[in-house]
Amino acid sequence: MNKKNKIKFAIVGCGHIGKRHAEMISRNRNAELVALIDIKSKEKLNINQYDVPFFNSLESFLSSDVVSDVITIATPNGLHASQAIQVLEAKNHVVIEKPMALTKADAEAVIFKALQVSKQIFAVMQNRYSPPSVWIKNLVENNVLGQIYSVHINSFWNRDERYYTSDSWHGDKALDGGTLFTQFSHFIDIMYWLFGDITNIKSVMKDFKHQKMTAFEDAGIVNFEFVNGGIGNFNFSTAVWNKNMESSMTIIAEKGSVKIGGQYMNEVEYCHIENYQMPNLEPTNPGNDYGAYKGSAQNHHYVIQNVIDVLNGDKSITTNALEGMKIVDIIERIYQSAN
Repeated sequence: MNKKNKIKFAIVGCGHIGKRHAEMISRNRNAELVALIDIKSKEKLNINQYDVPFFNSLESFLSSDVVSDVITIATPNGLHASQAIQVLEAKNHVVIEKPMALTKADAEAVIFKALQVSKQIFAVMQNRYSPPSVWIKNLVENNVLGQIYSVHINSFWNRDERYYTSDSWHGDKALDGGTLFTQFSHFIDIMYWLFGDITNIKSVMKDFKHQKMTAFEDAGIVNFEFVNGGIGNFNFSTAVWNKNMESSMTIIAEKGSVKIGGQYMNEVEYCHIENYQMPNLEPTNPGNDYGAYKGSAQNHHYVIQNVIDVLNGDKSITTNALEGMKIVDIIERIYQSAN
């Protein structure tokens, strides 16, 4: 990729996340937004500020004469894998919003196609860029904590009728996949990024208050062991009344303990480590605002910059296709345990 050329992006799916990508692409002087794609009209989507060609289907865009380097997929979860394969077959690199797919087999099919056509897959897991995440990654990689004994993740959020509206794909099993895919995959990714794969999974899931809104669970308790040593649990709920409560990770280790918390693991709440002085961290970007909801941290500008850097040969991918597939694999095994 010639460094003098801007990287050309098209986006399929212009909801909250797609708009976020469009904004970050437009702000980056080394990127160019060349097209937007969605089944809804441009007026209904409220994206008239982007003076680029608009298409009502991925197929119509791919058959047009608009040239792109990268296509970002920000559509409902259940469409990610099939659309990624379409994009790759058209010889475009692909950015896939989380989750990469809803099954490991579908994620493998995407990777196989990328290898066939020699194109890159960028899996979006922007919480890796949050200062507390970078800090903890540093602690683990440099063995500051010593042997990891146990890891405890709590994600307690609110998702109610304001989120699961009748005209939304949220709550549909085939398009959404479940709370672990749509709400909490970021935190499973952070866990895997830090400590590796899990085994001996035992999970229990319930649907307490979403029977009329979703086709899946709204709460769960998951216990497991890490392949690399140590035990862990992940407790989650979308049945919290009115607003999000927290997403936290507590690590108990040989040389000390740490906890990051806040609504999306954005704050260091506890740090007590042998012969260690806690540094001052940069503030975490605020959460994405989806009306009544906060989502993950607003770090998509780092994702866009990483795509540009990789295609220019300057850096490696922050979240590669194999990692994207691994998160899908872990979530799939957690659900299988519950069933």
